[in-house]
Amino acid sequence: MKKTFFSTSKYRLAKSKIFFYIVCFFSTLTMIPLFLIIWELIKRGYKQFNFSLFTEVAPTSMDAMLAKISGDPIPGGILNGITGTLLILVIAIIIAIPVGILVGIYLSENPKKKFSNLIRSLADLLQGIPSIVVGIIVYVWVVRPMHGYSALAGSVALAIMMLPMIIRSTEETLKMLPTSLKEAGLALGGSYTLVVLKILLPSAFGGLFTGSLLAISRVMGETAPLMVTALGATIVNWNISDPTSAISLLIWEFYNDPNLAPLVWSSSLLLLFIVLGINIFAKSVAKKWKIQ
Repeated sequence: MKKTFFSTSKYRLAKSKIFFYIVCFFSTLTMIPLFLIIWELIKRGYKQFNFSLFTEVAPTSMDAMLAKISGDPIPGGILNGITGTLLILVIAIIIAIPVGILVGIYLSENPKKKFSNLIRSLADLLQGIPSIVVGIIVYVWVVRPMHGYSALAGSVALAIMMLPMIIRSTEETLKMLPTSLKEAGLALGGSYTLVVLKILLPSAFGGLFTGSLLAISRVMGETAPLMVTALGATIVNWNISDPTSAISLLIWEFYNDPNLAPLVWSSSLLLLFIVLGINIFAKSVAKKWKIQ
């Protein structure tokens, strides 16, 4: 019997090691394309990654062609795309985060109501809608009534895409909080609204902040909805009612112009660094504010 126990134990250890090595093997396979993408972007994009990239607007096709003929780096940068991305994202954040958090609070506080189940299903459905469809809907809702493309229309499209992630992250984070927090606040005489705003939300700050950051990084590289809402611009624009460029839009424009193709790599590299930075920051915040 003792021999059988040891043989069974060895068999389990061997099976555990085999499974561990299989997981490591497939995890390595998953990471290889990521490292190859990063290496390709760095190899092709570092030449145009300079100070001008952040301080000058996108060059014309003629300027790029003359620079290529003379063997010089392509002049200009993507300042109009950087400022446009910032403008569109700020407006989208102002729209999406308050709405998403409020809806998430309602779902966590009323989990079994039919209306809550309907909202939850719609949020899941919205997350699966292709981005170009969202852009077309916003074109009908915003662009046509305003009689023109604008940063506001692009922000509305991105805000709609951000909502599902913010709603579900808010709901799940609030569900993780111990019920004793709300009970203690109510027992001390606090109103329901005060308990939610002053106790529950601050306690869930880490999850709410992380979910919002991940939602921002999720939409930062979107191009399709911005093509039919913000359209793009060759100048730096801070007016929300005018067409506005974005980094992702510039990448698409550079791709369609052989003379500007080298700027695709530097713009993509910058966008990758921004998204990577947001994700690393979100993970650090989640680790610091982890709910015990």
